[in-house]
Amino acid sequence: MTTHQATATSDPTRPPGHRPEQHRRRAPQEDRLRKYRPDLQGLRAVAITMVVLVHTGILGIHGGVDVSFTLSGFLIGSQLLAEIDKTGKVSLGKFWARRFRRLAPGAALTIVVTAVVAWIYASPFKFRGYMQDGFAASLSFINWRQAENGTDYFAADGSQSPYQHFWSLSIEEQFYLLAPIALVVVAWLSRAIFRNRFLVGLFLAAVISGSLYLSVTTTHTNQPLAYFGTPTRVWELAVGVFVALNARFLSRMHQGLAAVLSWVGLGTILVTASLITEQTPLPGYAVGGPVLGAALIMAGGCANPRFGAERLLDNPVFNFVGNASYGWYLWHWPLLILWSDIVGHEITYSDRFRVASGSFVLAVAGHYVIERRLKANVRLVQIPWRGILTGLTLTATAAVAMFLAIRVVPLNLTVDTAAGAAANGFRGIASVEQAVKERDHPRISEDALLEAPHDRGDHGCIDDLLITAYSLQDTCVIGDTTAKRTMVLLGDSHAYQWGNAFDKLGKKLHVKVITVIKSGCTPEVYKITREDLGRDYTECTSWRKTALDKIDQLRPDVLVVANRAQATTTRQGADQTFKRLKATGAKLVYLTDTPYPNRSIPDCLATKGAEIGTCSPKSTEVIDRAEYRLMEREAAENHGFKVIDTIPAFCAEGYCPAVIGGHVVYWDYSHMTGGYSTSLEPYLEPKFKTVLAD
Repeated sequence: MTTHQATATSDPTRPPGHRPEQHRRRAPQEDRLRKYRPDLQGLRAVAITMVVLVHTGILGIHGGVDVSFTLSGFLIGSQLLAEIDKTGKVSLGKFWARRFRRLAPGAALTIVVTAVVAWIYASPFKFRGYMQDGFAASLSFINWRQAENGTDYFAADGSQSPYQHFWSLSIEEQFYLLAPIALVVVAWLSRAIFRNRFLVGLFLAAVISGSLYLSVTTTHTNQPLAYFGTPTRVWELAVGVFVALNARFLSRMHQGLAAVLSWVGLGTILVTASLITEQTPLPGYAVGGPVLGAALIMAGGCANPRFGAERLLDNPVFNFVGNASYGWYLWHWPLLILWSDIVGHEITYSDRFRVASGSFVLAVAGHYVIERRLKANVRLVQIPWRGILTGLTLTATAAVAMFLAIRVVPLNLTVDTAAGAAANGFRGIASVEQAVKERDHPRISEDALLEAPHDRGDHGCIDDLLITAYSLQDTCVIGDTTAKRTMVLLGDSHAYQWGNAFDKLGKKLHVKVITVIKSGCTPEVYKITREDLGRDYTECTSWRKTALDKIDQLRPDVLVVANRAQATTTRQGADQTFKRLKATGAKLVYLTDTPYPNRSIPDCLATKGAEIGTCSPKSTEVIDRAEYRLMEREAAENHGFKVIDTIPAFCAEGYCPAVIGGHVVYWDYSHMTGGYSTSLEPYLEPKFKTVLAD
């Protein structure tokens, strides 16, 4: 989750020449509605601090983005409504010039600098994707790109982009484009029909209720769309506008009630935000707490109560943090995502503080060097076309830079690639032993390296996480599809990775191979809890039952089991499944699990340079869960399975090389490439000839 503090704008409500000490003078009680709200400056600081703390993993207090959205709606709503009341219209040129002056410089600088740092330090395989996100961020539609891609904001698998925090900025800029037009039209109609603001209030109430309903319902059907979509988030901004619409009425509130509201609002933010976890479906109902809390602070502060939450929120520290909030928001996320690439090790808890403090230093520098200077340049607003042209130029510069990075800029490969290096893959045990000797200087072509992350095999089918029942599809049949003899390959993605090998094997031995495979789901009866689902993997349990029933119907000649050993492995669970499979009467084969490097091997090869030997770790480091592997193997042997040890095809002399015979062995952190899988057919052929002959 992120927040965009940028909207906590250049303070349209702050009077010219304002000095911090001025806001401490209490306005007369008959004129409580102030142009500058120091409590909101403090609230801005609270929101950005919440965001940085939760993103860096220092403190799990969510909801900063929602506070920021509501705050943005109030500030922009106050500005627009005041201008409508005064002139009956809104100067769109001046409004958009102010937005460009405030937002474009910092955003453009962050986008371009992040691209340069990513090119130097990040994986070349991620660089193009990063730049596509940067292009979308520069043109303010990255939220829709993330919704379409099904982005998981809290994924801990290295898939995060250094630009994905721009999603909230994109939503706000889309809001800035349409809000003034909508408010002018509705305000004019309201005056013409009711001679008051009734229709404006009705319009905002409809937007809030409709968007909130859409947010709640979509969260359960399409969570990424609900999280990143503008229609499902606009209600949070509209709540702020609604409070601004009623600010004059709220300013006449009893002082005691106003003070209570502001304190209750602050407490609501802190309590409800701390109750949100990474497993909470977001946005849904959960973000209502931070939004409500922010609205109560704004509403109570309209009456300028003497003992309200402003007593806490109005202080020099919060004022200083609030001033740097936009820059802090912009810089903290890319620094966090690229930190491990920059320093060369996994981010530690102390690194998280370094990211938070380092990005704050960058934010303060940007505030004084860029933001304050542009804010002082009033001609960018007084002559609107100058401000708009300046913003468009900066936006276009960032967009063009991203386009060139996608299309023109070469990848920063640090490995010495060998032109024309043969990609033979496995050619007997000797080829693995030779790869161990060459692990510090592997022979690999640039094309082979660049294709590795996409070389996931073209054969077999795999059911994804949420599928609850196995159904035989045409794509699940490989090998010699017309053969009379049938072989079933049963398991999880560590069985799927063998698809190319079994396709070639089936054709050579004239066997039809049917893949019965589900992601993360072991054939053995184990209880599996998935962090990405935040619960027990019940879909695996139901799928396994239907898969085993289907195998009974197929009556295969040979049944092959392959899967990754689970940390929840039990002898009872293995025995239960193996006994069931033995009863089918098929000849049984058990493939031992392959190595588990637990890091992206293509990324490692492309970025390690002189340290490329570390991409080929010791076998003791990558043959994980050894005791569970051994237990499964023994259980399989006891139930009559022929065990095929796969490790000799990957490791030798205590090492498991990343490149064998010119082929990158893995396309990610544990699954072998389709090319290497194909090359392993000769390793399997004599073993299966024996099985079929028995």
